[in-house]
Amino acid sequence: MPDSMRRFARHSFLFITSCIITIFLFSWLSMWAIHEVPGIGTVVFPTMTIFLLVFHAIIAGFMLMKYICEKHRLYLMPIACAFAGSALLMLGTLSSYPQWYLCNAGRLINYNDAIIFYFFRNIMMAVLFVIAVVLYHFRKHDMHVRSIHAWILTAIGIFMASMILLSWLYSSKHPLLNVHFIDNLTYTFTPLWRGMTGWFLIALWCITLIILLTVSRLRNIFWYSGGFFCVCYIVTLWVLLSSDHSAGYTWYQARFFETLTTLFLIFVLLCDVFNLYRRSHDKYLDSYQNSIRDPLTRLYNRRYFYDTLTQQLSRTTLAHPLSVIVSDLDRFKRINDQYGHLQGDKVIQFVSRVLQNAVREEDVAARVGGEEFALLLTNTSATEAYNVAERIRQAICQQDPKRSDGQLPEPITISMGVFTATEHDLSAEACVQRADQAMYAAKEAGRNRVVVWQ
Repeated sequence: MPDSMRRFARHSFLFITSCIITIFLFSWLSMWAIHEVPGIGTVVFPTMTIFLLVFHAIIAGFMLMKYICEKHRLYLMPIACAFAGSALLMLGTLSSYPQWYLCNAGRLINYNDAIIFYFFRNIMMAVLFVIAVVLYHFRKHDMHVRSIHAWILTAIGIFMASMILLSWLYSSKHPLLNVHFIDNLTYTFTPLWRGMTGWFLIALWCITLIILLTVSRLRNIFWYSGGFFCVCYIVTLWVLLSSDHSAGYTWYQARFFETLTTLFLIFVLLCDVFNLYRRSHDKYLDSYQNSIRDPLTRLYNRRYFYDTLTQQLSRTTLAHPLSVIVSDLDRFKRINDQYGHLQGDKVIQFVSRVLQNAVREEDVAARVGGEEFALLLTNTSATEAYNVAERIRQAICQQDPKRSDGQLPEPITISMGVFTATEHDLSAEACVQRADQAMYAAKEAGRNRVVVWQ
């Protein structure tokens, strides 16, 4: 079996297991909640509808913002339109409950209109989910131009508007267009709903689920949540079909289950937003580190060294001295000429590790030139800085090809100059220049030594 098939099989098993557990918990919670509030049935359903409306509007906003940020994810727009259209159709559902907030108008409720809006809402959402999956399948094709996006979004908008218009016309608004899913006198579901219509919606969501699983292969949590949403709507329809009339608990249980499902989907979207933020933050940190570090040695670069030195000098006093060490490898050009630049890079990297290991976390080790390095030591006197530089010099000159695991083709030496600032009125350039002068004095004195600027 190919790796892709095994991965899809694992994802499918995880998806099915998660759906079974979550649906069981949601069903138990919805049954418990509905039975705990049996006396306010006239207000429960429209209240949950308002929550559902707000949740769907939030999801639509999420999808729209993600599409605006990433225009190549066109498949998000059908989902955004599905939830936006669903929110609009739930306004029609609320209109079927006149004066519901007074808790005394149960006999005026038009249950048939409410389920008509529900019927068209299911068709619209299922079809738009299929369109989203199809667009996801073709996401890498040459279709991400403004004109194609405009045509697709226009077609989606026309379809959504037609569903909303048809639901409004069929819901007692047009004398020639009417359908009876519920008898408003007896609150009984008609054979039309319990027969062909209800099973048609279940079949539509099952087809949507199969297409979603086949195309998306459950590659990420977004499609996991989409598949879970389809499963939950299938379960919701099954709950409705299990009852003979709308006055029973199943009417409220189905809406409560749908509300919990949507709330869960919002939680998944928030997790997706958090992961997106985390990835963006990590990329920012990586980008920032790359901008302040030398690519070969991963020591800080020249700009960061001077910026930090300028900041530290403003806080320098006699009690808090600041030391700068400038160092240069002796006769490094001969190593490049004799052994090649790749070997020269290994020498640079070896010396960089020695420097990095010799300083504290609050200090700065930087590569400021080809074979030139600089150290910034906070709260360090001239004597202490000299001792640090001397330890580094000895650690480098005592190495040979065998001790360095082949990093050094031959023993090398380093010359180092030290300057310690005790006043804040010096510039960064002046500090480095004085340390540089001390380093050149070490070169002139025979190399492989440390000189403190006097």
